[in-house]
Amino acid sequence: MSALETSLTATPPTESGHRFDAGRQWVASLDLGFATREAVTRMTRCRHRGPLRVQRPFHPEGRDGACHVYLLHPPGGLVSGDALSIEVGVQGGAHALLTTPAANKLYRADSHAVAWRQHTRLAVADGGALEWLPQETLAFDGSRGAQTTEIALDGAARCLGWEVMALGRPASRLPYLSGRIEQRFRLTRGGRPLWLERQPLDPAHPRFHGRWGQGGASVQATLWAVGLNDEAGAVEALREGLGASPRWAVTVRHGVLLLRYLGLECREAWALCEAAWRVLRPWLLGREAHPPRIWRT
Repeated sequence: MSALETSLTATPPTESGHRFDAGRQWVASLDLGFATREAVTRMTRCRHRGPLRVQRPFHPEGRDGACHVYLLHPPGGLVSGDALSIEVGVQGGAHALLTTPAANKLYRADSHAVAWRQHTRLAVADGGALEWLPQETLAFDGSRGAQTTEIALDGAARCLGWEVMALGRPASRLPYLSGRIEQRFRLTRGGRPLWLERQPLDPAHPRFHGRWGQGGASVQATLWAVGLNDEAGAVEALREGLGASPRWAVTVRHGVLLLRYLGLECREAWALCEAAWRVLRPWLLGREAHPPRIWRT
């Protein structure tokens, strides 16, 4: 078993975090629920533990629009031993949009190579809608951990989201040369798996540099949209609206639209995802895009 796997599976005897072996763990969790009250989507559940909070929910699109919520993590990033858990539940008829005020940072592992963990579970009931639009994740050289995203949909639930990952800090001449990050995605509808993916990001593996894999790219992004009535029309709209480029591609399998980016520019990846969201939102939700104000501050 590798050091990372040992770190991820070890069970600490306490939750204090005051230790430095593979059992070190600093826990933070956030559990949010959304439902309609008098035809308005409200945040009806908010439980937190540790340094995870939300800003006051608001409705910039009007009372009949999405409930916008900003997720706050005051430390600003993950270090060795951090264990973050985020759960979001959206009931039928409700529409929530979640984002973050800044990039998430994955810092270099400590001298004991203790990993961090981040688990996100998004559950949307029949007739509900969720937009999961966090700002980018910046992984520093030497970072070690696992990032898991589970999306559980029921009936005619709709969901659109993305994950933008930038490895290293090339502008500071600090590329991602060591460490290991594992990304896992699992999307189900009615309990049936539609999209399962496991992706290790390891500079020591041939895949990281091979043209058949990462190809030396330092930035990647994945955008998903589920619940489209006209998948072919949405794909064509994306291709017309975004313009051709060898750095991105889009496909649909088992009702899941996936747009992928692989390149060297974090701003380009973010701009692509935001532009794709602007195209897809009317197709998926029947509403024009309303960018969260925090993106411009």
